[in-house]
Formats: sequence, structure tokens, C-alpha cells
Amino acid sequence: MSERLAKIRELLDAHEQGHLLSGWDQLDESSRADLLDQLQLLPWDTIDVVRESIVHRVDSNPPPQDLQPPVVCDPTPEEAAAMAERGIAAIKAGRVAAFTVAGGQGTRLGWNGPKGTYPATPVSGKPLFAIFAEQILAAQRRYGVTIPWYIMTSPVNDAATRAFFLDNKCFGLQRSNIMMFPQGTMPSFDANTGMLMLSDPGRVAENPDGHGGALTAMARSGALADMQARGITIISAFQVDNPLVQVIDECFIGLHESPDHSSGEVSSKMVAKVDPTEPVGVFCQVDGRTRVVEYSDLSEELAVASEVDGALRFAAANIAIHLYSVEFVASLTDPGADELPWHRARKKSSWWDPATGSIIDPAEPNVVKLERFIFDVLPRARRSAILQTHRACEFAPIKNASGQDSAASSQQIQSDLYGGWLKKQGVDLPWDEAGHVAASIEIGPLTAMRSEDLAGVELPGHVDQGGSLLL
Repeated sequence: MSERLAKIRELLDAHEQGHLLSGWDQLDESSRADLLDQLQLLPWDTIDVVRESIVHRVDSNPPPQDLQPPVVCDPTPEEAAAMAERGIAAIKAGRVAAFTVAGGQGTRLGWNGPKGTYPATPVSGKPLFAIFAEQILAAQRRYGVTIPWYIMTSPVNDAATRAFFLDNKCFGLQRSNIMMFPQGTMPSFDANTGMLMLSDPGRVAENPDGHGGALTAMARSGALADMQARGITIISAFQVDNPLVQVIDECFIGLHESPDHSSGEVSSKMVAKVDPTEPVGVFCQVDGRTRVVEYSDLSEELAVASEVDGALRFAAANIAIHLYSVEFVASLTDPGADELPWHRARKKSSWWDPATGSIIDPAEPNVVKLERFIFDVLPRARRSAILQTHRACEFAPIKNASGQDSAASSQQIQSDLYGGWLKKQGVDLPWDEAGHVAASIEIGPLTAMRSEDLAGVELPGHVDQGGSLLL
């Protein structure tokens, strides 16, 4: 231990981070070994660059210049049908897998557990993970194929997520076709000095490395190799907080594989922005390549810019639904490939102060956290397709405890969607003045994946105002 400690001290001194051993005398042997392991594996070259950029206030990722609106595909019904046929062929061939970014906790929702365990549906309170699992199961039954599911957790919620799936018997899916792996982490930096921070005497403060770390985590965990061994060529990727995501979308997959629209490397879905100030990243083109610009990097002038018909010029909102080719991901995670850039974010986080020996709870943002963004892969594709879809059909995220993007708003959108399906089948439903269903409606994926699937289902003739219906 003493010999190893001496080598780590030399390493820390070389990078001017000797304070990370300030709590050494308070640690037992096991904690000391863990701390040395962590220090040895930290990405020191990156740490030095980030520290310098913080000290000198260097902008790590300046927004791109000369932005142009993206090319968006809004297919006609005939075009969509042709795309769906192409997508169905890929699904039936066993070439499609699902991938969920599920590292978040439900803390902001007042939920003590992984966000994927949060009860999301308007009648039964079905958890998010169950919604996705049932979609996969329904697609497997429809097309007579196995669709493996890869789930990226975080170090904080990995064990709880695994236990939740086992407790629920994997929601009817084969356990051998579900693979979980935690995302990577990066150390946190003092926002003023650029020095690394301690979360306790024996641990460097770390944070998840962002959804952009998903591809690296796929490769590191063996998930990518598992996909290749199974013959998977297309990864359907989505965030855990959207209960209306179409996990396996035949039309989207067909677009992704259509040479007229895409190079088949990465494709995305978008919805129209609600208004110029909506805090969402937008798709655009720079030098002929698709990319996403975060709302905070989009100037007010560009945010409000409009076309001749009055429509917003940059209205294609990114909803974090993508398709990737396995070959493309393999090329991006090859040891010789250029890594995705790091993005800095100022956050508020407690830390252990060596000077006082106590945990400090700051009142203002005090740390810089590094994250990679998954959409930074878009400009690396030769031609990236974007499919326009509609919020009311596919986007009802649960991010906040109340208001917009809350469980209440999401459940109303779900009820409205399913109410619309029932209306098409002749069911009489109550509607309020704002055009919302005045009842709670839930239709599970195993009952129907789309409105036409209800044609053979026994339905009520009427739903009472304030009532509920679960199918």
C-alpha cells in the first residue's frame, strides 16, 4: 500500500491535485484501496485540459455559425406505407434492437427510485419500464421475432433497476434478451479553480458522463459485441421519460434504411416547437451536415426567425429518439476514433471540504460537470434523416413534478391520444372546451399498438365524464 500510495502522490503532484488525499488518515484499508483505484483510473489528460479552460474562462464548445434549416421528411400516407414495409422486413429479419437511456432517478418527481420505475399511465399507473417492455413483447408477437433490449443505467440506480426487473419477472420478456450496463462517470470540477472535488474523504466527486456516453458504454460493456453476435444492425434508441415513444416504429426504421433519405447511419425524430422560447435543442444544417444546437446556444434572432409563410425557421425540436446502425456505433467507439466533445455545465452540488472536514451544501452553482451529448454524432453521418412526427402521438415526457412535462400533463396527452383512437372506432367520449378528453383513458401496447388495432377489440359504446377506461 505504501509503495502504491507514493506513486499516486507523484501522479497527483504532477497534475497539481494533491488535495485529493487530504482525507487519507480518516480511511480504513478498504476505503484507501478504493480511493487509489479511482485516482489511478481518472482521465488525467482530459482533466488538465478542462481545468485550464475553467481557469481561463475558455468556451469549450462555441455554437456553430451559418446555421441553415434541416431537411425534414414528412411523408405522405403512401410514402409512409412504403417505408413501413421496408421497416417490417428489417424487423422480421431480426435486425432491430431497443436501447433505453435510463440512468436518471425520480428525485425531481418526488419518487424514490429509478425514473423507469415511475408510475406513468393515467389509469393503472403502469411504470415506464413496463410500457416499453409491453411494446417490445407486442412487436415480437406481431412479427415472430426476438427483439433484444439494452438498458443503460447509472452507477446510482443500476442495482435497483436490476432488482425491479427481477421482481416483475422482466414484464414477460426473456431475461436472457435484456442486457443492462451502467454509464460512465467523470470527475466534478470546482467552478472557480478547476480543481477536482471530493464527495467525502475517500471519494472524488463524480457525475454521469451524459447520454453521449451511451455509445462508449455499449462498447465497454460488451453490449455492442452482443448485438453483432445476434445479427442486429439497427438500434432503436430513446430516453426513459417518454411513455409515448414508439419503441419499434416500422415507418421510422424504413426511412432510416431508405437510400433516398439516409445513409443508414443515424436517423432522428422531431416535433415542431411550441414557440420560439421553448427550451429544446433544434435540428439544423451546417456545411451540409445535420446537427443539433441547444436552445441556450441559439441566438434570440435565430430563435424567432421565420419563413415567408410565418413558420419558425428553426422549429425542428429534438425529442431524443434516434436510430443508429451498429456498424456506425462500432466506428465511433473504435480506439482510434475521434471522441465526442465534452460539454460543461455549472451545477450545485455538495462536497467535502478538506479545510473544515465537513460536507458543504452550497447555495449557488459551484461545480462544473462534464457531459457528452448523443446528438453530437449526427454531423459524423454522411446523410442523416429526420422524420417529422407529432407531440400528441409520440411525445409526452415526464420530467417535472408539476406543470409542463409533468406526470399530469403526460397522462392528459396519453388520454387524449387513446381517446382519439376510440373516437375513430365510434366510441362516445366527453371532451372539454380545450379539446381534451374529460376522462382517463389507457390502452396498453398488448391491446393495441395503433388505432386500427382496436378494430377487433370489444369496446364500450360510451365513456362517462370524469370516468376511466383501461384496455
